Amino acid sequence: LLAAYKIKGSSSYHPQMLLKVLVFGYLSNIYSSRKLEMACRENVNFMWLSGMSFPDHNTINRFRGVRLKQALRSIFEGVVKLLADEGLLSIDDVYVDGTKIEANANKYTFVWKKSIHTNKEKMKKALAEIWDYAQSVAKTEDDLPDPPDLTDINKEKVQATVDKLNAVLADNKDVSKKMRSKLQYVTKNYPTKIEEYEQQEAILGERNSYSKTDTQATFMRMKEDPMLNGQLKPGYNIQISTSNQYIVNYTIHSNPTDTRTLSLHLDQHKQSYGKHPEAVTADAGYGSEENYDYLEAKDIKGYVKYNMFDKEQKNSNPIKVPFSVDNLYYNKDEDWYICPMGQRMTCLGTFKIKNASGFEQEVKKYQAKNCSNCPLNGACHKGAGNRIIQVNENLNRHKDRAYELLNSEEGIAKRKKRCCDVEPVFGNIKQNHNFRRFMLRGKDLVSIEWGLLAIAQNLRKKAA
Repeated sequence: LLAAYKIKGSSSYHPQMLLKVLVFGYLSNIYSSRKLEMACRENVNFMWLSGMSFPDHNTINRFRGVRLKQALRSIFEGVVKLLADEGLLSIDDVYVDGTKIEANANKYTFVWKKSIHTNKEKMKKALAEIWDYAQSVAKTEDDLPDPPDLTDINKEKVQATVDKLNAVLADNKDVSKKMRSKLQYVTKNYPTKIEEYEQQEAILGERNSYSKTDTQATFMRMKEDPMLNGQLKPGYNIQISTSNQYIVNYTIHSNPTDTRTLSLHLDQHKQSYGKHPEAVTADAGYGSEENYDYLEAKDIKGYVKYNMFDKEQKNSNPIKVPFSVDNLYYNKDEDWYICPMGQRMTCLGTFKIKNASGFEQEVKKYQAKNCSNCPLNGACHKGAGNRIIQVNENLNRHKDRAYELLNSEEGIAKRKKRCCDVEPVFGNIKQNHNFRRFMLRGKDLVSIEWGLLAIAQNLRKKAA
């Protein structure tokens, strides 16, 4: 923090004093730099902390957004280590959960990946239509170039196609007024539009949307929905690890789903404290094969539910879904299943499937026989042809292990504690301390703001 300041030049406010003011502001529900400036002049607590210094809002905001960028994470980690030394929390046994908080971004200026794809398809269709027209009006002696490949368009292909069409149709008197007007529109707009779409796709990456006023914020479904219309809002997915309601680790994600955040979150834990936690407890939102593989590879005890765990505990699943794969008899030695009518389902082979995040899963497929004449056809499965089931043996192995851990004496205790360890932290910050929207823009600045909130939460908890 001290290294962020230059030795030469006019004197600066001491960074430790500004840090005290900021942290105490976040402790006292004062998040605005202008309100912090006012508090330093009017509130006796802030006056004492600042030593009767009166930094203006620009100084406070510059300190928060620029000076703290490289230092805040180590400050937060120092606080956590002090609390761990006092025995108030554990770095090795943590509870993980996430929440979505609205970004400081316009709700109505957005870019959607699907919209870009639709517009590019319209471009391809319009260019192909003009090219077909050019072929129909071209004279037989004209040497018309080969039609362009518009399977996957980019800036260079669009520009080359437009240039070819102009070369063929510009001086042709037989071209209709309507088609000439369409060619002029394509020439004027398409090259710049495709360049804009490519820039937007580069910003999107693997996301489906972003806000134009904060390009790192993704449109997500928030729990706060005053209009009751399920409106998506720009926001960030905040992941935290807690121990005894103290925040041990935090990460900021632009991905709205919790499933794909766990490995990055735990990697940050190792970066902060030199090792991964020994045990992690989380809800079913994190129960994927990818996460189970990661926990196994890092030798972390994962008390992580999978999506059907709670239903299995109630014993209601077999009754509601009597023909599910889990309820079919399996012969392990000869590798076949028995369908509900008692016939063998033979193995078709092993197949590899990639999910949305690019993770490769290996599944086995089994097919039934004579489903068309079966009396259970329609109840057993609704697809056309013989029923085919998919079995992921690696995921099933992970589920068996998770079930064993979660139903152990220690696992039951952790399941009971999870909901009163990590979830109240979010409730306290959002409801009691009224923080529901970030004030800064961009993932780096949002991370600083959440880091200040995390330090404030830990100090409040210690004082309590």
